[in-house]
Amino acid sequence: MIGGPMLALAVFLSAQDTTAGKSVYVKWCAGCHGDGGAGDGAAAAHMLPRPRNFTSGLYKIRTTASGQLPTDADLLRAIDQGLPGSAMPGWKTRLSDAERRNVMAYIKTFSSFFADTSQHVVPLKFSSPPGNGTTDKAIAVGRQFYDSIGCRKCHGDQGRGDGPSAPTLKDDADFPIFAADLHQNWRFRGGASVEDIYRRLRTGLDGTPMPSFADLIDQKFLTDEELWRLAQYVRSLSPEAQPEVRDVVHAPQITGTVTVSPDDSAWARVARYWFPLVGQVIHKARWFAPAVSGVWVQALHDGTTLALRVSWDDRTESPDTAWLKFEQRILETVASDDSAGSPKAEPWPDQLAVQFSRHLPQGMERPYFLMGTATDPVYQWRWTSRPRRAVAGLGRGIERFDTLPGAPAGEAVYTHGEWRLVLTRALATSDTANEVQLEAGRAIPMALFAWDGSSGEHGSRMAVSTWYFLALDRPTPPSVFISPVLAMLVTLGLGLVVVRRAQRRGAVPSHRNV
Repeated sequence: MIGGPMLALAVFLSAQDTTAGKSVYVKWCAGCHGDGGAGDGAAAAHMLPRPRNFTSGLYKIRTTASGQLPTDADLLRAIDQGLPGSAMPGWKTRLSDAERRNVMAYIKTFSSFFADTSQHVVPLKFSSPPGNGTTDKAIAVGRQFYDSIGCRKCHGDQGRGDGPSAPTLKDDADFPIFAADLHQNWRFRGGASVEDIYRRLRTGLDGTPMPSFADLIDQKFLTDEELWRLAQYVRSLSPEAQPEVRDVVHAPQITGTVTVSPDDSAWARVARYWFPLVGQVIHKARWFAPAVSGVWVQALHDGTTLALRVSWDDRTESPDTAWLKFEQRILETVASDDSAGSPKAEPWPDQLAVQFSRHLPQGMERPYFLMGTATDPVYQWRWTSRPRRAVAGLGRGIERFDTLPGAPAGEAVYTHGEWRLVLTRALATSDTANEVQLEAGRAIPMALFAWDGSSGEHGSRMAVSTWYFLALDRPTPPSVFISPVLAMLVTLGLGLVVVRRAQRRGAVPSHRNV
């Protein structure tokens, strides 16, 4: 017997109008997926991963077994929630219930498989997760099977998509495909929870190199509980919650001197801030598929020097010749714009730029975020992986960078698919005309840019952020703590005086009673 949410879903899906669905599809979907649903719309050439080819009947995110069609509920879930880490947005708040239901019905008309009455689309029955999934023992079991069933070959030893097979990966349409970065579960196509991860392990991602591991349970290579432990291990690699984007990076003031080492234990006590990055799509040559989706930023100062730590996931320590063929496939797959010609893979380095306004603004006015202009330049620190060095200079637009003599000190470490970089500079410098003077208690505009050389990123092909703010915190003065204590003592003292006087008055005999 069907009831509750399942009954509501069945009623919702019962009435489908493909004619009305076509109108919705043409207006909202064809630009990416194409008029005929083959994933070849006008925008498709700029996307990685490419939009779904509906004619093939292959779908990644399903509750059905590998090789089977998705259920209507699976299709609707993808339409409603979108596919994180891709260009596919969620439509639940943009389209009405009827529009979403009808466009789902129309999408099914692109593949004859949906009209095949011999197809019995039945969702799998999934078990419930075993308890104690976050204990060290459970995570250790999951890690054991992560190694034994070969996850590390694609996803890497620490799960950042940098395994030895990663530069060879492609989907069934022969497009290059990145192994998922398991440290960013908010970008998982099928959902971020342990339950979502377990279902992907059971169903696989059809059309990609990611297989189903259900057969390993049938072959008794591992149990269903052990597959859950693997899902729990994968979930443990990401933060407990999706990082919240905050406008201000706070740099506490410390005693002693700031550290220059990216792996100093002091950084474990400093808050991390997530800066999401997007492709640079304003200035030619544009770049629509940046490899670096965001960076983590930490900062501290000692009253005279600022230390800024930036860490980000990167599948390669570029330049890396092992990734040149993959880089060439990316460049051939992702169109930049008409002016770019046919780019050729080259051993580009990884790069990072930290940008400030030259002078601290009095209000909210800031220079043009995309590396300033000729008349209103920005002050930047630029770091490269080869040669490994940091320089300072003025950005006068994307195509012009004038180096300044005062470079920040930089130290970088790359391990297991992650860069960790620390840049340090004195808060005050002698070049007040060109170099930002970092003052405590002021809002200091800051933006970041990143390039993954092994994805063909260089010049204007980069990932960019918007403006944020850096705030150098002042140490809390002792008066903040002492004043309340003094106030309490004074209040207590006055209270005792009042009580004592009241007691004395009560002890004096009244003349009326004599």
